[in-house]
Amino acid sequence: MTIDTVKLDFPTNCNVIIGQSHFIKTVEDIAEIMMNSVPGVKFGLAFCEASGPCLVRTEGTDPYLVEVAQKMAMSVRAGHSFYLVIGPGAYPLNVLDRIKTNPETCRIFCATANPVEVVRALTDQGAAILGVVDGFSPKGVEGAEDKIARKAMLREFGYKF
Repeated sequence: MTIDTVKLDFPTNCNVIIGQSHFIKTVEDIAEIMMNSVPGVKFGLAFCEASGPCLVRTEGTDPYLVEVAQKMAMSVRAGHSFYLVIGPGAYPLNVLDRIKTNPETCRIFCATANPVEVVRALTDQGAAILGVVDGFSPKGVEGAEDKIARKAMLREFGYKF
């Protein structure tokens, strides 16, 4: 067994959700969650089938984002992993709870707009996601001014009154 990292490439104005599920039905169910949660959402989804033909299955409303998700899936190559690329105007916050309660979803590795590296194990059988590096390491602890700025940002985004 070897362990390596795979840097994921996606547009800086997008968010990604990376997870693991257990059934091919995931592709259609997550696509329906996206369509029903955010009207007009732009997204691309790729799911790595882990048995049978072992294909990367895709859905989405934006061909470019579908291609981005497909490239992520093919670069990591972990069975039953999925890669959801969410276009501008929608956020993981809008869909994450519904994806987590989807009967096929086993786990979520990350939901982020930060740079992502996937920590991967490779065996003779295939690949597995061990975890992710989401963004960067902390540089310190927030002070009083940082706290004020954080609260202002949440209100600017419309998530707090």
